[in-house]
Amino acid sequence: MKGLKNLKKTRRVQIIVVAAVALALSTAMIGYAMKDGINYFRTPSQVLAQNIAPSEMFRIGGLVEKGSLVRGQGQTISFRVTDTKSTLPVQYTGVLPDLFSEGTGVVATGRWVNGTFQATEILAKHDANYMPKEVIDSLKKQGVYVAPSSS
Repeated sequence: MKGLKNLKKTRRVQIIVVAAVALALSTAMIGYAMKDGINYFRTPSQVLAQNIAPSEMFRIGGLVEKGSLVRGQGQTISFRVTDTKSTLPVQYTGVLPDLFSEGTGVVATGRWVNGTFQATEILAKHDANYMPKEVIDSLKKQGVYVAPSSS
């Protein structure tokens, strides 16, 4: 009878250990699988301060600098994104969102190649007062954020 109780206790401990190991392995595999799918948001100042590999896909955000929008041949568009401290040149081939304009908030996804951000996707505001939260936070840290007037 005593041996049966010890066997049940041993089995219970074994099941708990196996479940804990399985949970740890599945968590590690999920984390590893997601690491390439995460696009971190960076300001122009952060991009210039870091050594970024050309193969790294990430997002930049800031304001489209006024007077910087240049339409090239076909669908190639160049502009500069600023966080009021630093400015990055951006090149994009494709159709810009309807609400994209100079002086407004923008988030671009792409790669940093030879001193130019090669964007593959451009996200623009969705209403007159929209600016990405990260851009607002960055501008607030710099002390240059002015809240839009609510009309």
